[in-house]
Amino acid sequence: MEFWRGSVFYEIYMKSFQDSNGDGLGDFKGLTNRLDYLADLGIDGIWLTPFYPSPQVDNGYDVADYCAVNPDYGTMTDFRAFMKEANKREIKVIIDLVLNHSSTEHAWFKESRSSKTNPKRDYYIWREKPNNWESFFGGSAWELDDLTNEYYYHSFAKEQADLNWSNPAVQKEMEDVLAFWLNEGVAGFRLDVINNLTLVLEFPDNPTENGEMNHLYDRNQQGLEAALEHIAEFCRREQETFLVGEISSDNLTEIARYSSKKMLDVTFNFNFGSVEKIDAESVFASLNAMENELQAGQWPTLFFGSHDMSRFTSRLANENFSKTKLLAFLMLTAKGIPFIYYGEEMGMPDIDFTSVDEMRDIQGISAYYQALERGDSSDNALEIAVRKTRDKARGPMVFPDGEPFTTGESWIKSASLPEKEAKSMWGFYQALLTFRKENDFKEKEYSYLKLDGELLSYRRGNFLFFVHFGAEPVIYTPKEKTTLVFGEAMIEKMSISIAAYSGIALRVED
Repeated sequence: MEFWRGSVFYEIYMKSFQDSNGDGLGDFKGLTNRLDYLADLGIDGIWLTPFYPSPQVDNGYDVADYCAVNPDYGTMTDFRAFMKEANKREIKVIIDLVLNHSSTEHAWFKESRSSKTNPKRDYYIWREKPNNWESFFGGSAWELDDLTNEYYYHSFAKEQADLNWSNPAVQKEMEDVLAFWLNEGVAGFRLDVINNLTLVLEFPDNPTENGEMNHLYDRNQQGLEAALEHIAEFCRREQETFLVGEISSDNLTEIARYSSKKMLDVTFNFNFGSVEKIDAESVFASLNAMENELQAGQWPTLFFGSHDMSRFTSRLANENFSKTKLLAFLMLTAKGIPFIYYGEEMGMPDIDFTSVDEMRDIQGISAYYQALERGDSSDNALEIAVRKTRDKARGPMVFPDGEPFTTGESWIKSASLPEKEAKSMWGFYQALLTFRKENDFKEKEYSYLKLDGELLSYRRGNFLFFVHFGAEPVIYTPKEKTTLVFGEAMIEKMSISIAAYSGIALRVED
C-alpha cells in the first residue's frame, strides 16, 4: 500500500509558521524547532509552500531559482537539518513546485528576453501581437517587453512568465529540478496550477460570456496528460513519490481526469473544499460524486482550508467551534487524503483587514486598485479586496504553549483567537488523529454512504461514522452490536442520541 493512502498531511505556509531569528518571517530553523509539536499532534506528512529564492510578488509562487533556499527562510544546511529531524520523527515531506511559470527574475527569463535569437528565447512564450487572453489575476495575460518589442505570456502576474512546455529543453530543465529535490529526500511534490501547463499554440481568442472570460484555450489542453505521465514516470523511476496536483477548476470531472496510476496520485477537490456554504446534503452529494468520478483505486483529497482560501472556521462555521470540530471530524474520517492547513487545529479564524495597506497578497491589492480604476469608492474597493485577498488565511501561527510566532514584528497582522476554545480545539484534533492512527479504517473503502435528514453516515471496515449537521439532537438505533469509540453521545438501552453539530464513531462488534 502506498505510504500516502493512509496519511494525514499538514500544510505549512512558510512565512507564517515559526520565526527563529526575530525578522518576522517563518524559517527552517523555526520549523525544525516545532517538529515535536507536529509529531505530538499526530500528522504523518508536511506540505511546504514555496521556499525558493523569489521576489515575493506572489508570496513565493514566483520562483527565481528552483534549486536553492530563499535566505529569508535559511540555507540549504538548514533545510537538510529540517529533513533529517523530520525523518527521525517518521514525518514525510512534500514540497510545492511551480512548473507552469517562473519569476521574471529567473536567469532563464533574463536570457530569454535578451534577444530573439538567444538559445533560451523559447523557454517562454513570446508573440508579436497579443490575443484576448486574460490573466487569472485580472487584466491582459500579455506584457510588452521593450527590449525586443514582443509580448510574453503570463497566466498570473506579469512577474510570473509562463514556461513553454512544448520545448523539450524546458522539460529537461524541470527533470533536473525534480531530481535535485528527490535527491534531497523529499517524498513528493504538490504541483501548482498544473493544468495550465499546455496551451493551444495557435492562440485563438478565448470566448467571453456575460463579460467573463471562458478560459477555453489556455488550460486543460492537448498534451497535458502526456506531460503528466512523463513527470510521474520520471519521479517514480527509483522511489515511491507522492504527486499532488492543483487543478485550477472546481469541475470534478476535470479534476478527476488527471488522477490515475500513470499520472498524479491525487488532485485537489476544490468543488468540495473551497465552497462558501456547507450542509449535510451538499457534503453527501460531493462525497458521492467523488466516488462516481474517480477511477477505481483512486482517492479524493479532503480539505476545507489552504493558503488560497478563507479559513473554514470563519467561512463555513461562522466561528462556531462545534461546527468547526464537526467538519474536522468529517475530514479525518471520510474516505480520502486529509490536508490540515496550519492553525486549523487551533481553530484559527480569518484576519480582519481595515485597510489595503495591511494586505500583502497581490490578488487582493490588484483587485483594490482595479476597482478604483473602474470608479468604485475606496470603501467598495476595500470590500472587493477583502473578498479577493488570500491573506485572510495567512496570519502567524498560534501555538497552544503561548510562545509567540516571532520576537520581532510579523510580516503580516495576526488573527485574534480565544485561548480556551483554541486549546479545546487542539485537544480534539490530537485525540482524533490518535484515534485515526490506532485504527485501520483509514485505508478502507466505504461499505455504504447515506444521508438521513441532517445525519450523514458511512461505514469503513468495522467502523460506523455519523456526522450530524442538525441544530437538534437526533436518535440512532444500531441494528448491530456497537461500541462508542470516538465522540460523545447519550446511550440509552439500544438508542444513541447524537448531539447537534457533532460526529461520533462506533465500532461494530463481532
